[in-house]
Amino acid sequence: MRFIHTGDWQIGKPFRSFGTAEPLLQQARLDAITAIGTLAAAQGVADVLIAGDVYDSEQPGRRTLLEPLERMRGFPQVTWHVISGNHDPHRANGLWDRVQAAGLPANVRLHLEPVSHSMGETAVLLPAPMRRKSEVNDLTQWMDAAETDGGLIRIGLAHGSVQGFGAEGEANNPIAADRARSAGLDYLALGDWHRTLKIGERTWYAGTHEADGFGSQEIGKVLLVEIDGPGAVPRVSEHRTGKYRWMTLTERVGQGADIAVIDAKIRELTDLSAVVMRLKLTGSLPLEARAALDGQLAGLDAAMTHLDIQLGDLHMRPTQEDIERIDFDGVLREAAGTLRALAEDASRSAAERRHAEDALVELFLLSARTSGSESP
Repeated sequence: MRFIHTGDWQIGKPFRSFGTAEPLLQQARLDAITAIGTLAAAQGVADVLIAGDVYDSEQPGRRTLLEPLERMRGFPQVTWHVISGNHDPHRANGLWDRVQAAGLPANVRLHLEPVSHSMGETAVLLPAPMRRKSEVNDLTQWMDAAETDGGLIRIGLAHGSVQGFGAEGEANNPIAADRARSAGLDYLALGDWHRTLKIGERTWYAGTHEADGFGSQEIGKVLLVEIDGPGAVPRVSEHRTGKYRWMTLTERVGQGADIAVIDAKIRELTDLSAVVMRLKLTGSLPLEARAALDGQLAGLDAAMTHLDIQLGDLHMRPTQEDIERIDFDGVLREAAGTLRALAEDASRSAAERRHAEDALVELFLLSARTSGSESP
């Protein structure tokens, strides 16, 4: 028995703070479905299990509703098994009734009730679809008493939070950590956590097929699962399906030369144009280096899909040479000295010191522009 385990597609997810990159990131979530179908065809896999959250919301527009269905329709040799999740729960007269009314592709199976379903002659699927965004009961409990032929591989499909597995395990929509054992499952395919994670040899989170947040999954993946027969330990392998690489990078700087080193380090990344990065700079810089930093960051931003710049912990430490460059009959130099004192005054609030630092940078840039315009 071989199948692909995926989940948390969240088609239609907004990326409002990403500006012009938003439509690119949304399109990538659809393209990753095509990548899954292509992988299934290449591997000769007949079944894809989707562990909830096909859609990001319960009320997608008509085009958003149809787009993942049409992607799945494009691979008629693959049967796509779908359950509802907390983003797209199955309610009366809700999302999934709209899906069915729109015309379900022949190769898509909606499992919207906790009832066992045959997966050919070798396996049976035990789904745990969600009817609400938040559940207090373990929807996988029914699997314990589900009777199936002893010669069949038992596969569970659910969406929720495994209990007792780190801080994430304390969330709503609980799933017992030992459900695979208590229900005699050969494999429990889970969705909800957006990172590929092995809970036990028979219990896995696939993660999301296209990464969608900092500090979560760096690259979208699916799992290829192979089970030789009832009781056999699954063989699980990860396969990339995502386009964009989401990275968080924190670097400390102390002088202008550090910026060039960081710039070179980032530019060495493979396929930089497909990187979504949060760059956090800490430490301190002289005014001249801080003024040059904006230009270097603008270049990196243009090279990537998106660059989220975090400078809240980066401070300005003007040198005497910086102050000497600000000289309009001594008036602005005196202002620079006052701002420098404010920026270094520990009795001031962080916001006040930051305002003083920003003003110093602006004063430095003004001085540089004016000096440049007056030069012969």
